Amino acid sequence: MKLRHTLVVVVALLAALTGTADAQNAVGHPNWPGAGQLFVGANYQPVDRTPEQIHRDIALMKKAGFSVVRMGDLSWDYFQPAEGVFTFDKFDAVLKEMQANGIKVIVDIPGQPAPPWLHHKYPGVDLVTQEGGRLQAAERYMDNISDPDYRRLVKDLAEAMTKRYGKDPGVIAFGYNNEIGNGFMSYSDADRERFVAWLQKKYSSLDALNKAWATQRWSRTLTSWGQIEMPNGNGPGPFERYLDLRRYWSDVAIGVLTDLEHARRKNAPDKPSISNLWDSSERRGFDYLSSYRDYVSYGAFGYYAGDAISGAFETMMMKGTLLTSVWFNEFQAGGPGFYGSKGRSRMWAHFGLLNSGQGVLAWTFNSHLGGEEQALFGLLDHDDTPSWKLGEFATIAKEFKTLQKLGFPREVKPAIAIAYSFETRTASNPSNPSISATVRPYITTPYMVQEHNAFSPLYKDNIDVAVINIGHEDLSRYKLVVVPGLYLMDQTAADNIRNYVRNGGTVIMTAFSAKVNENNQWFNTPLPGRLSDVFGLRTSEFYRTPAALSGEIDGKAFETSINFYEVLEPSTAKVMARFSNVDGKPPVVTVNNFGKGKAIYLATPAQPSILEPLYRSLYAQIGVEPGPKTPEGVYARVVDGRTLYVNTTTQTQDLVLQGRKKGLLTGKTWNGKLQLDPLGVDLVE
Repeated sequence: MKLRHTLVVVVALLAALTGTADAQNAVGHPNWPGAGQLFVGANYQPVDRTPEQIHRDIALMKKAGFSVVRMGDLSWDYFQPAEGVFTFDKFDAVLKEMQANGIKVIVDIPGQPAPPWLHHKYPGVDLVTQEGGRLQAAERYMDNISDPDYRRLVKDLAEAMTKRYGKDPGVIAFGYNNEIGNGFMSYSDADRERFVAWLQKKYSSLDALNKAWATQRWSRTLTSWGQIEMPNGNGPGPFERYLDLRRYWSDVAIGVLTDLEHARRKNAPDKPSISNLWDSSERRGFDYLSSYRDYVSYGAFGYYAGDAISGAFETMMMKGTLLTSVWFNEFQAGGPGFYGSKGRSRMWAHFGLLNSGQGVLAWTFNSHLGGEEQALFGLLDHDDTPSWKLGEFATIAKEFKTLQKLGFPREVKPAIAIAYSFETRTASNPSNPSISATVRPYITTPYMVQEHNAFSPLYKDNIDVAVINIGHEDLSRYKLVVVPGLYLMDQTAADNIRNYVRNGGTVIMTAFSAKVNENNQWFNTPLPGRLSDVFGLRTSEFYRTPAALSGEIDGKAFETSINFYEVLEPSTAKVMARFSNVDGKPPVVTVNNFGKGKAIYLATPAQPSILEPLYRSLYAQIGVEPGPKTPEGVYARVVDGRTLYVNTTTQTQDLVLQGRKKGLLTGKTWNGKLQLDPLGVDLVE
């Protein structure tokens, strides 16, 4: 027993010192949210409410069956009205009352927006435009998070809050810098100096930088570090340095999150991190899937998807390969100029359960009277009258209490993975107009459309699909890896694909993939770059047709919706299918045996009409079994022998069942047929 205790202590110390992924594993933290626990609640801003309103609000939450709230976000000066001055008494009182009513709290460390006192005392936190103009912090997230004073002060805030609440039994988790990815880049002289230092660390020498940036083109050769200017995010400027600009700001955001995570691990190791980060924001964003294990305990985000495919895709992207479930830290109730639609939030909440969802927190509890979101409608109307939406979330809470005893949150173990890359998204969709002059006319199908198109047929077959960065994960756990439009192919990702196929894996790559290297320069070797031999072909020519392309895959006819194709020139690859209405009937799909595995190349961008028959032709070969058969817009998963069905459409949907079944949510008995109401759900056994 003494030896066991010693080993536990040693492991804990190693995890604390090294910050390993094990520190993010709920298995080692029995008090973290886990199996048999579902949570429903809301985002709540006590800074907007009087003590009397807070009492009434908490009473309404308790009556609705809420088990969690998220508080603290966007409220830095509520906790710290001046440097070195922290005021926790008001928040303590709310936290205590929440706990007394059985409601746990996610404490969000509000590192953005920075308060006026901070901007006034430390003007380096102000943003500077690429034209050199200084911006006042007119809206949230207008903070220069690379500024050393900002970094120091946000660490102080995190230190104070994690110390204060790290052992509080009413606190279930901490969150970091709400929507940090939705901030802005800055272009001050100090920013330039920090960017140059980042380049020096990355490239070590000017020769390496000149090569990476192709400065021989059009007289841009750098002869000293002092000649480097901050690249312009909005143009003009060349491809290579634009990518490094976005990489730099990504590293800045990750650095801030890592600082906050260090404070949690130091002061609150028994509380996980559950943060709404918005890594995919077009304004700045950051490379989440290459770094999430450093600061994430549970994948989490604001769920505002309007369709099933994009919602499921982002959920699985936030999960990555974490063993923990997913939290919807903000969840649609109403919206900007949208009061809400009855049954919609309930449907999406159950849809989230299909994808390993565990927590649903409405945005927001009370509708805001002022600020940027005053016409975004919450669970309480502006006069504090509870809307029907509060009742709907009460229904969700009641149903979740039933479902958490029946195998939810659902554990997912995907056998198929989709490759996603922040760097490809950046390189293939530049905002810079001088870059867009050639890249955007070439890649006419946006990267995220390609991603969703690759994901959709698999998800509609009710198959779990991971979304990963293939340069940062072990691919051997998957039976199929799909690489849609991975325009930028770095050496690590290429090596992982090569080794995965060599060792027996099956990979599908689509058009637009492996065109540029990690410097955002086109390969001067046969395409797909670094992988031509793996796929057993070369491709260079490409064409667009005015009419849809057609053909057959595995005896199933297809017709394209994206009328672009690459001309495939097989060497060792075999042709699986050809276009039927293109001169010469060129290949649409090829397969190459490489090592013990198969490398399949698709001549078109990812699109369901082609990928659906291709996937289905492979299921039996790779040992993947589709889930329950459902009509369009209905999704299902089997959990502990029962099947959860979710109808995401606004029409009644009928499904065939085998024999007599009981609906645990509807209370109905189904004999040979299940009928789902519009936006309806049921768990059938």
